Amino acid sequence: MSNDKGYLLLVEDEPVVQSNNKKILQRRGYTIKQALTLAKAREIMSEELPKGIILDLQLPDGNGLDFLQELRKESGIPVLILTAMGNTEDIVRGFQLGSDDYLTKPYDLSVFLMRVEALLRRSSAIPDVLDYDAFKLYPATSRATLDGEDLSLTQKEYAIMQLLLQNTSRPLNAEYIYEKVWGFEMAEKDNSLKVAMAKLRKKLADFGYTVTASRGEGYYLEKIAIEG
Repeated sequence: MSNDKGYLLLVEDEPVVQSNNKKILQRRGYTIKQALTLAKAREIMSEELPKGIILDLQLPDGNGLDFLQELRKESGIPVLILTAMGNTEDIVRGFQLGSDDYLTKPYDLSVFLMRVEALLRRSSAIPDVLDYDAFKLYPATSRATLDGEDLSLTQKEYAIMQLLLQNTSRPLNAEYIYEKVWGFEMAEKDNSLKVAMAKLRKKLADFGYTVTASRGEGYYLEKIAIEG
């Protein structure tokens, strides 16, 4: 049974690593649940979402990055990747897919503990709900509602929506949005932002809103008339 502070989920198949991490976190008062596989992690999370996840990448039933990508479509739960995969490409990929921090094995347990607590401090500083008139954003789960209706946004769509709502007084250029949402510079022929914007417009259309692209200026949120 988890306490009122929530629990931390350790997704790790190495028994010694699991045991050491669990002990040091429990000494700091955290409630711990453990998963040796991605399937078990999904099962645990279907019952109650954790306060944070410590995620290995090389697991018996799949790659932790696939799980992270799946998670980021629905939730902003803070994630620390903990893995032996420590080359630059692995680390960059982890952050691109939504990891909040990345620590390579072997590591010092005191450093591990400080990284986890720093991660949770940043997360706890985020408000439960952000109110923008008819729009409400829920950062912990990357959920957005409009007039009380869930918009069913992906992680990227949610991040774009948040930027637009935070900057209603000015258009935002494509490069700025891309760097903020994807975490790196936009390549010349990358159409990921255009695709995401098209999907976001479709979800907003029934509510009388759209994302307008103004040539030479950028994107901005706009209220429109609903036909019929």
